Amino acid sequence: MSITSRTPLGDFLRTRREALDPAAYGLAAARRRTRGLRREEVAARAGIGVDWYIRLEQGRATKPSPGTVEAISRALDLNQNEHEELLLLLKDASRPRFTRETLPDSLRRMVERLNQPAYLTGRRWDILAWNDAAAGLLGDFGRIPRQDRNILVFMFTSAQARRAFGFLWAAEARAMLAQFRAGMDFAADDPALKDLLDRIRASVPEFSAWWDAAANGAATPPAQKLLVHPVRGEVAYDQASFQLMADPSLTLTIYTQVM
Repeated sequence: MSITSRTPLGDFLRTRREALDPAAYGLAAARRRTRGLRREEVAARAGIGVDWYIRLEQGRATKPSPGTVEAISRALDLNQNEHEELLLLLKDASRPRFTRETLPDSLRRMVERLNQPAYLTGRRWDILAWNDAAAGLLGDFGRIPRQDRNILVFMFTSAQARRAFGFLWAAEARAMLAQFRAGMDFAADDPALKDLLDRIRASVPEFSAWWDAAANGAATPPAQKLLVHPVRGEVAYDQASFQLMADPSLTLTIYTQVM
């Protein structure tokens, strides 16, 4: 039974392998069920194990040595451009897929003990911790399903966000989206990121147009925010965000009321 590639790297290797003419390499062309060379023939030409090469086409073995990469390129008769494409695909395939961060209890306690509204987010802007002051200003993130507990999802799909940002919501949302898009290069093809964006796109009609516009960048949103507090009404806050030295993938955001 044939193995179907599910990765860009696997598709690349398979199509290049199938483009090769067995007769050109002194291999019998009769009784072949598929085009091109077989996987075991490519592995033999490269001097690597058949099982390892199959794993590579499946995207499960993604860190070959430079010598192995050169051997695979020769076995597939890649030209210079194709060889460089292979290097790029291997680099992308070696990046770990995104998973939501697990927060140490010490950091969670630190955020919860702050007096000013504060929350902690991860690389994908997932909300990992928040305090009572943030819940009082923006709404209780704990009432949001865990898979949607994300600042971008909150901003675009939550009535709480539209209430908190009032008439400035659209401007703030678009500026936030531009910042998010600019910082997401590390996971541009990650299924976890695509899933997040698809969930928002399905709920917000204007999201797709705003996402496309965000490719051109946008002005940095003002640090001072005019938010609608559920008890005190409109209140001005200074917003500041800090990457944690212990883990730069985590960002602490604090709102300080302007006196």
